[in-house]
Amino acid sequence: MKRFIYKAKNKEGKIITGEVEAVNESNAAKLVRGKGLLVLSVKPVFEGPLAFVKRIKDRITPSDIATFTRQFATMVNAGLPITEALLILRSQAKGSMGKVVSQILADVEGGESLSKAITKHPNVFTPTYIALVKSGEVGGVLDTVLVKLADDLEKQQEFKGKVKGALIYPAIIIIGMIVVAFIMMIFVIPRLTSLYSEFNTELPLPTKILIGISNAVIKFWPVTLSLVVFAIYAFLAYRKTPEGKLKTDELLFKIPVIGELQKQVVLTELTSTLSLMTGAGVSILEGLNITSEVVGNAVISNALKDVSRQVEKGFPVSFAFAKHPEAFPFILSQMVAVGEETGKMEEVLSKVSHVFAVESDQKVKTLTSAIEPIVMVILGLGVGFLVIAIILPIYNLTSQF
Repeated sequence: MKRFIYKAKNKEGKIITGEVEAVNESNAAKLVRGKGLLVLSVKPVFEGPLAFVKRIKDRITPSDIATFTRQFATMVNAGLPITEALLILRSQAKGSMGKVVSQILADVEGGESLSKAITKHPNVFTPTYIALVKSGEVGGVLDTVLVKLADDLEKQQEFKGKVKGALIYPAIIIIGMIVVAFIMMIFVIPRLTSLYSEFNTELPLPTKILIGISNAVIKFWPVTLSLVVFAIYAFLAYRKTPEGKLKTDELLFKIPVIGELQKQVVLTELTSTLSLMTGAGVSILEGLNITSEVVGNAVISNALKDVSRQVEKGFPVSFAFAKHPEAFPFILSQMVAVGEETGKMEEVLSKVSHVFAVESDQKVKTLTSAIEPIVMVILGLGVGFLVIAIILPIYNLTSQF
């Protein structure tokens, strides 16, 4: 939620200024008009450097959404009216989540449906979430849909927690290596360089490379920093383009162990979401369209869009999935074919999601086991290079006497 300053006229023609919170300027203007005012201007509030820290602190995490959904589902299943459940949740929620719940409650009390109320918060609720709530309202099974949605969100959080937990150790080791390397380049290597220069002797190639890197870090740090910043900016700008995102995501899938794990994670969430949407009464075509927009990987997103087009033309879903072996494994098209023949698509997709989840869990364990020796080998090579670069000139000097 962002803050906006508005200038407006009331019915008497008096100029009024104030502040509102909204997702964007159009929503802010709508809120001002809802107060019976004529909008003259709406501008975002200037945020100082501390606003970024505050925004991070007050951000709404997937864990917050999962907790909100579980509590909301429990209350609705217990027979509480939606407005009363939201009223209780508003008193319990804190920070930004409390403001969102408060606005949803106000919209529902104003006569809007729950799905329409949460649509006004696209940064909080995904299109999948909104579509499921809407289907639950239309089918009269909102309580059941909310329970399934809460279960799915909690499973996703648990699975992501396992993956992140497996990557914490190697991340700490790599950061430690970088810090040690910088300390060596800034404090140790310059002193050795001055020592070697006094002897006026030819230095070995490893030592020259090390001194060159040290000079780049110390003497030419503005140029080095500028090049690093430019490289990062160029990469991010390239990744924002459709072609760049596709190429980088393709490259991500080709990384040994990590790429396959990333693919399994995406497929687990994809099949779980499709199963949930199918069970809630959302058509498979609409489910494919929505999922293609929320999948983070461009390779799978593009494949899903083509699958949706093929299904729209009348081709079987299994046939459409089979046309994209680069994105979907053969087991997925096989199981989808079974679901189409038996009419149990929800159950089949749920089982496929479980298979992918088990495989992902195994790959996480493999990654955890493999990454420690790999990091140690890399660390050993780095230390070995430093030792050779530092000791070799000393050995050459002593051998001359």
